[in-house]
Amino acid sequence: MAAPLAARTARVTVPAVLGRAARAEWGPLWATVRAALAAERLRAVPMTLGAVGLTGLLQIVQNRSWGYGPVQTLGAVRAEDPLWAALLRTPLSLFVPALDLPVWGALVQILLVFGTAEICLGRWRTLLIAYVATLAGTLYARIGVALGPDAFLGLPGSAARIVDTGPSAAVVALAVCVCCAYRARFTGALVIAAMVAEVVVKDNLAGKEHLAAIVAALALCAVPALRVRRPPPRRQGLDEGAGTRSGAPPIRSWKRRRGPAQRTSWW
Repeated sequence: MAAPLAARTARVTVPAVLGRAARAEWGPLWATVRAALAAERLRAVPMTLGAVGLTGLLQIVQNRSWGYGPVQTLGAVRAEDPLWAALLRTPLSLFVPALDLPVWGALVQILLVFGTAEICLGRWRTLLIAYVATLAGTLYARIGVALGPDAFLGLPGSAARIVDTGPSAAVVALAVCVCCAYRARFTGALVIAAMVAEVVVKDNLAGKEHLAAIVAALALCAVPALRVRRPPPRRQGLDEGAGTRSGAPPIRSWKRRRGPAQRTSWW
């Protein structure tokens, strides 16, 4: 009797433990996204839908004989380009799909990761993180080529001629920032480990730019101006403004409040 009972207990306990771990890891994030989509549907992610549409449009245009040149001129970044030209092209390069990769992969990445970040972090912070991560990858390529292939994380001279476009660096950075904001530490560590493994297995420009994007994302998460602190708890019987020492109401989060599961801090 004791052995079957112990076996049944083990079968029940292990899934229960895994379920609790999954709820602790993804529960608040899932609740926030679900509440936003249930309340506003597609109106919750207008920036993401615009980014998906722009990426799809640029993919169609650059595959036309008359459109390839203009798209490359406006959105293709190379390490050998003048710095001023690269900086001007970097924002649009985020939405220009790489020609050697299937476009549906870029569209799915933008829809899922950008959409989640827009709901959880807010529209403007999502754009800020995406741009900073893309810019970090662009600047790293120049530094890596200058260091040379023999240096740590250096790049060969041929990498200066590689066209560097696509949303992958921004996607990686946004995933890390969302995990930091919702304390999904295991998932965030898994994303970082996957990017490190990518560099170990396939030592190329894209993989190293992903690492640069992660460093930029972690730096943004640590910026005090972007960290949101929880308001002090209210005491029963006190007035509305008594939660702060000055009597002023607590500072509101920069995130749009979408339900009780909304997080209010980066970490």
